[in-house]
Amino acid sequence: MHPIYLVDAFADTPFTGNSAGVCILDEPAEERWMQLVALEMNQAETAFLVNTDKAAYSLRWFTPTIEVELCGHATLASGHILWETRRETPGVAIEFDTASGVLVANPAGEFIELDFPETPPTQAQAPPGLVDALGIEPVSVHRSSFDYLLEYPKDSLVRTMKPNFDKLRAVETRGVIVTAPSEDPAFDYVVRFFAPASGVLEDPATGSAQCALAPFWSKKLGIDVLKCFQASPRGGWFEVECSGKRVFIRGKAFTTMEGSLK
Repeated sequence: MHPIYLVDAFADTPFTGNSAGVCILDEPAEERWMQLVALEMNQAETAFLVNTDKAAYSLRWFTPTIEVELCGHATLASGHILWETRRETPGVAIEFDTASGVLVANPAGEFIELDFPETPPTQAQAPPGLVDALGIEPVSVHRSSFDYLLEYPKDSLVRTMKPNFDKLRAVETRGVIVTAPSEDPAFDYVVRFFAPASGVLEDPATGSAQCALAPFWSKKLGIDVLKCFQASPRGGWFEVECSGKRVFIRGKAFTTMEGSLK
């Protein structure tokens, strides 16, 4: 029996933000089995945690169709569950050993703070079909380690965008970030994230995208601490901070379900 949880991460209240599965394992599991569990959970990502008796937990993330190298919301959800279930001491930082190196979850008052690597985007040419799939010409196109980032002049263009997902699925990339300066003074920028090639049409709240967005907007706006709203149907809320080559991503999490896998 493996404990498994459903957590809303980067959420302002339950049933907002991005839902992640969190599965606690006693020992490493077969990759095929984890992929099937992720498909069964049918969340953007399901996290699999193993206490390896080392300083850091082993952590892997799976969408319903593939394993990914970096995921923010399922990492935040993992830290939340480890503290909430008292598997780890509340108030003490947790390290995770992942495909993207050692990642850290820190308690930060009412928030959880993730210490992630920057993946700063560089200016690039849009690949064939990308702009056509989105339907709106961007101001600029950039490429990070994982995703394309397209900048738009107004947040209304981002909020109302209706991509052609069949066309977008043909673009070779993990995901597509579309972003614009926020017209709401409570936020600095807005974002949406599409990843049909990774098995997720639109992600509700994407922590790993902030590794590219934070340095992009920090340089553009001249500030290091920024607030972001992810304009998905569920909505996601982030505070991010650039420091050296790291990005600190802060958000809240709420457990909505718990159970056991047979």
